[in-house]
Amino acid sequence: MSIQTVSIVGVGLIGGSFGLALKKRGFTGRIIGVSSPATIKKALARGAIDESAALKDAAAQSDLVFLSTPVPQIIEDLPRIAAVAKDGALVTDAGSAKAAIVDTASQVFHRKAVFIGGHPMAGKEGRGVEIADADLFVNSVWALTPADPALLELPAAVEFTQLIAKIGARQKVMGPSEHDRVVAWTSHLPQLLSTALARSVGDQVDETSLEVAGGGLRDMTRLAESPYEIWEGIIAANGGEIRRALDVFIDELDSVRSALGTPEMEDAFRQAGEAARKIRKGRQ
Repeated sequence: MSIQTVSIVGVGLIGGSFGLALKKRGFTGRIIGVSSPATIKKALARGAIDESAALKDAAAQSDLVFLSTPVPQIIEDLPRIAAVAKDGALVTDAGSAKAAIVDTASQVFHRKAVFIGGHPMAGKEGRGVEIADADLFVNSVWALTPADPALLELPAAVEFTQLIAKIGARQKVMGPSEHDRVVAWTSHLPQLLSTALARSVGDQVDETSLEVAGGGLRDMTRLAESPYEIWEGIIAANGGEIRRALDVFIDELDSVRSALGTPEMEDAFRQAGEAARKIRKGRQ
């Protein structure tokens, strides 16, 4: 099988960037967009897609279906896509919480078409196809979370992983539950900490006094500008892991508070510095 027709469901920042990336790297097949009329108009103008169609019509004629809508919408659309998908087609997604998505897909896909969960670890501060970028995925990690690793050996999956490499990303295969545990710490917790920090500072320091704020505060509150509509479904789908991460962090924050003015604070800084270097090394 050769991927000749791609449908992108949700042609926003990630979906639009995927379309642009494919075209920049020489993909000559059709790219169909499934989105609101306003978004489709912008996506066509950007060249991220070639045409548009309704979800079922697009899925029925596609060799690859890429779902980049919010997590609840992905879960809702999976049965509709499974009912019409072509034999041998691959359906994948960009959702930030994988277990709920993969569990749903396992119930509705039965080898006629194949579903493999995915999560490109790339993005920008804004949203929408207006800021889509053909190079968004360069040097990023693309997590793949198949229900069964053997699915990655199927022809459509092999070709998809080749496309991932072609647009500049490197794949990381993980179990869906392990993915959700890890991103609760590496993505979801940072978002909620930034949200809490921005609220706390905003409540306690007036705008005039914020003139003395350093760059660290700007860096740490950047994520707080993320819109809730993006995070609502992620928090619902991965709430258990997020709560566990928050519990551990709250205990650590209590520990830091208890160490104020004691020799233990020096150890806290040393350990944190070592951990920060490990985090940066892991991101390289």
